[in-house]
Amino acid sequence: MRTFVRLCVVVGVFLHYPNMTFGIPNFVGDLVREYSPLPELALAVNVILAVIGVLAVGIGSAPILIYMERKVCAHVQCRLGPMRLGWHGILQTVADVTKLLFKEVYSPKGVDTVIYYLAPMISLTAPFFTLALIPFGAQWQVINLDFAVPAIIAINGLGLFAILLGGWASNNKYSLLSALRGSAQMISYEVSLALIMLFVVMISGSASLNDIIVAQSGTVLDWWIFKLPVLGFVAFVVFMCVSTAELNRAPFDIAESEQELTAGFHTEYTGTAFAMFYLTEYINIIGASALGSIFFLGGFQAPLIGIPIVDEKLLLIPDLIWMFAKIYFLIWLYMMFRWTWLRPRVDQLMNFEWKFLLPSNLILLGLGAFFIAMGWVL
Repeated sequence: MRTFVRLCVVVGVFLHYPNMTFGIPNFVGDLVREYSPLPELALAVNVILAVIGVLAVGIGSAPILIYMERKVCAHVQCRLGPMRLGWHGILQTVADVTKLLFKEVYSPKGVDTVIYYLAPMISLTAPFFTLALIPFGAQWQVINLDFAVPAIIAINGLGLFAILLGGWASNNKYSLLSALRGSAQMISYEVSLALIMLFVVMISGSASLNDIIVAQSGTVLDWWIFKLPVLGFVAFVVFMCVSTAELNRAPFDIAESEQELTAGFHTEYTGTAFAMFYLTEYINIIGASALGSIFFLGGFQAPLIGIPIVDEKLLLIPDLIWMFAKIYFLIWLYMMFRWTWLRPRVDQLMNFEWKFLLPSNLILLGLGAFFIAMGWVL
């Protein structure tokens, strides 16, 4: 019921909010608007370009991230990783994707067929809503919402919905147990994620992602990770921990722990259906890293250091490149977490949230309000 209400909120936001604007002015839309007998076609053109752009960021980045994950994993463990297909194994991901696309897609006996195939579609659809709200540059945003942060919190519940549906519809006790464990984890850590987002909204004075970036204008010392002494860095560390749990990635991948649950909630999925769940994980990483860069690292702004000669050179680099550089830096951190830390038990994971992270977030929220009131901001 809770997830259904969130879905209604998301749909209502995107269909009925009057101040929702498309954030990508482009020369194609301007040409259509100027020379077409139907200027309204410009909106349709912008919508098509926006859909293509979001799909390109999500689906286009996934093969790169899969290859990057394998190489990071290999080097952490003193191995080489893929080396045979192409230069340094660069074609290995292409081969794996091709294999998944041509594998037979079938369902075991006793599954709820409609829900069984609906779950991976919901799982893959949800992250694109988040990407549509992300300002990848000053002129590179699909939808500009004044309350983007609450909308992202609402969208986040759709991933939980997909895990529950997939595990329940698979007619497999291990998949169902995984779905229940995963949903309990995501609901628990979602509380801390919402609190840390509220912390950023409070210190920025706005729930708009663009306004949060503007609040960090200036040098790197104006980014929230440095601008709020000590608390900014602590908030960043907490965000990375909580978002890792929300992404269901190791060491918090309780829903997919192979030693206990075979492969988790997607045990019974093969071929394209499994590829959708697999692709969702990497698109979610992009969204989480983009939010981390916006909340704490200045978003698409260049890392200025206050030296005019150097800053002039840094400003020559497009803001889109700076945004993706920060995103990939945070993705690298997520991957290092995965291949460095051990997986905790289920009870340890839940205790870590309810007995440590949640109280820490409440204290952080109170201290942030106190720092702002006292003017202790650099």
